[in-house]
Amino acid sequence: MRIVKKRRKVSIIGAGNVGATTAQKIVENGLADVVLLDIRDGVAQGKSLDILEAGPLMGFDTRIVGTGHYEEIADSSVVVVTAGFSRKPGMSRDDLLHKNGEIIRDVAHNIRKFAPDSIIIPVTNPMDLMAYVLWRVTGFPRERVIGMGGALDSSRFAYFLSEETRTSVSNIHSLVMGGHGDQMVPLLDFSTVAGVPVRKIIPADRLEAIVTRTRNGGAEIVHLMKDSSAYFAPAAAIYSMIESILHDRHRIIPSSVLLEGEYGIRGAFVGVPVRLGNQGLEEIIQLPLSAEESSQLAHSAAVIAEGISALNRLFNNFSE
Repeated sequence: MRIVKKRRKVSIIGAGNVGATTAQKIVENGLADVVLLDIRDGVAQGKSLDILEAGPLMGFDTRIVGTGHYEEIADSSVVVVTAGFSRKPGMSRDDLLHKNGEIIRDVAHNIRKFAPDSIIIPVTNPMDLMAYVLWRVTGFPRERVIGMGGALDSSRFAYFLSEETRTSVSNIHSLVMGGHGDQMVPLLDFSTVAGVPVRKIIPADRLEAIVTRTRNGGAEIVHLMKDSSAYFAPAAAIYSMIESILHDRHRIIPSSVLLEGEYGIRGAFVGVPVRLGNQGLEEIIQLPLSAEESSQLAHSAAVIAEGISALNRLFNNFSE
C-alpha cells in the first residue's frame, strides 16, 4: 500500500495584504499547504482562488484553502496572526492597542481550541503587546509564541546599510533588538559589511540617520502609501521564520519572545536574537551589549511593560 505523506500546514489568520502575500510566498515555494482565514465573507476564498490560479504559470502544486471557519486551522504546525486594523497616517503602533486587543483575544481563544499544538507567529501591531495577549490567552509555553518584528526591522536596517555603502545586501549582516516600534535598538557593534563593522566604514552622522530611518521604517511606508502599510517585506520576514521552523534550520533570527531574566528583562515580549527550529524557540542568544545599548534596550522594554500594564487594566480577565 502506498503511503501518502501530507504536507505541513500553515494557517494565516487575516487575509489582508500581509496575510495574503505571506500565503502566496509559502505556496509558491512549496513550503506548506496554507489555510487563509478571514471573517470578511469571501475575501479569503477569493484571494486563495486567485493564488491557486497562478499555479500552472508558476509551477506549484501546493494547496491553499480560503475560509471563514476556525475549524479549518486544526492540525496546523504554525499559525500566523495578521488580523486586526493596520496603521493609518499619523497613527502610532500603540494607538492600535485598544482596537486590536479584543480582536487578538478572540483569535487566541480559537487557536487554543482548534490548533493547540501549533507555534504562533504574532504580526498584528502593536506586535509585542499582541504577542503578550496571545501568550496569556492560549496558555502556550513561551517557546511557541514568537513575534515577527526583529526580522523585519533588521532587514530594513540591512537594506539601508547596503544602499549607503553601495554593497550587495548579501554582504550585510545587521541586528535590531528591542520593541517593534519607535524604541527599537539597531546594534551598530553587531552590524557589518563584508565582516567589517559599520562604524569603521560609515560616518557617524550617516549612521545616526540610518538608525533613525530604520526606527521610522514602517511609518515612512505608511506616509508614502497613504491608505496602506508595508506588506512585502513583512511577508518575507514571516516566511523566513516559518521556513526555519518547518525545515528545522536552527537559524538565528531576531524575534519578539517572552523574556524571563535574559538581558535583565522579565515578563515582557522583546525582540532579541533567537534560534528557531521545529519546536519553535530553541535558544535566546545573549550578546555582550555595551552600556549604551543595554540602556536603550532597557528603555525599550520599559515602554513595552507600560503597554502590558495597560492591557492588564483593559482585560481584567484574559479568558473572558
